Amino acid sequence: MRQVNLTRSRFAAWAVAGFVIGSSGCAAQTEAVAQDDAPAQVEAPRVALLKTPDGGIQPQAALDSKGVLHLIYYKGKPMAGDVFYVRRKPDEAAFSAPLRVNDRPDSAIAMGTIRGAQITIGQNDRVHVVWNGTNGAEPQGAGGNPILYSHLNDTSTAFAPQRNLITWAGGIDGGAAIAADAKGHVYVAWHAAPAGQEDAARVVYLTRSNDNGDTFEREKKINVQPTGACACCQMRALVDAKGTLHILYRAAGDNVNRDSMLLTSRDAGRSFQSATLHKWKIAACPMSSYALTESDETVRAAWETNEQIFHGAIQSEAAVQAAPMKIPTPVAAPGNGDNRKHPVAVFNVGGELLLAWTESTGWNKGGSLAWQVYDKEGRPTPEKGRAEGVPVWGLLSAIARPDGGFVLIH
Repeated sequence: MRQVNLTRSRFAAWAVAGFVIGSSGCAAQTEAVAQDDAPAQVEAPRVALLKTPDGGIQPQAALDSKGVLHLIYYKGKPMAGDVFYVRRKPDEAAFSAPLRVNDRPDSAIAMGTIRGAQITIGQNDRVHVVWNGTNGAEPQGAGGNPILYSHLNDTSTAFAPQRNLITWAGGIDGGAAIAADAKGHVYVAWHAAPAGQEDAARVVYLTRSNDNGDTFEREKKINVQPTGACACCQMRALVDAKGTLHILYRAAGDNVNRDSMLLTSRDAGRSFQSATLHKWKIAACPMSSYALTESDETVRAAWETNEQIFHGAIQSEAAVQAAPMKIPTPVAAPGNGDNRKHPVAVFNVGGELLLAWTESTGWNKGGSLAWQVYDKEGRPTPEKGRAEGVPVWGLLSAIARPDGGFVLIH
């Protein structure tokens, strides 16, 4: 009799599915075999590496309230391809059959790395996805490429027909951001400018749904300071446990002040505060992306400045409705690397943080991934690593396992 004992972790099945690569970079054993009276204990690596299924790139993962892993990824030509969705329940050893998110083929973009799809989980564990549409993708709207949105239907068998959320604020470039809460709010943010205008003139916009993605309001300007926005940089959003909406973007004041900016709303997106997280003067677009994660009412942001990854806490348990935002002291990722970019960050149940990033990537060039685990006091632990395997136009994603470990997807 052959058995695999998965009681040590609901996600230990990942270690027997042939997907996981340990922190040493070596492939894990594909199966644990035990005698009749001695069931094996399957131990997933502390930081397990998981290749994107089906040869996809730009994975983006989210866990719902039941511990189900929801994953989207991109396939196709860099300038015109498709977004696919799979899921895996805690006791399953394989992903579901893929569903195409975009109902109109070849209407998504991967080129440039920062225009890919983002996923979030909303009310009743509904899966929401947003992505930059190709030039000419339908449905069209104002100002060129659309911001396309869809959600998984209630039977989890298909995605709703894609919709363009831009009604008037067109002229997008870098990728949009999406976040949702359990009250039915879904937020989508992007930056845009009319054709011919410089980055310093770009504006950040937000559209909001109050019915779990069934309808969206007309978009509005939300950057309260005229910071501009870096055209080829991605945004990131998160709704924390208190319902506060956080949005990260890169500014472009005078076309050289490429500071990392934080917008925060405590009234469901009606009004915002603005703060500068980290200054960076560079007369070029760094084509960067951001990360946000939360644990015990502390939200942590991660970003790139001058080819290094930084992170910091932006809200504490003591924060109250009327309090000003807490701006972090930037903490650099340990060590040195070649052109560190595209951070991901996730807390586990114990308050430990996984921070990961890419290295040596560039235009039409893949690279490697690296990571560092921090203890609940924010101190680097010995658990760190580096591995090859980031494909061209590749990004990372990560989730925390119930056993306190992490899965880093590339």
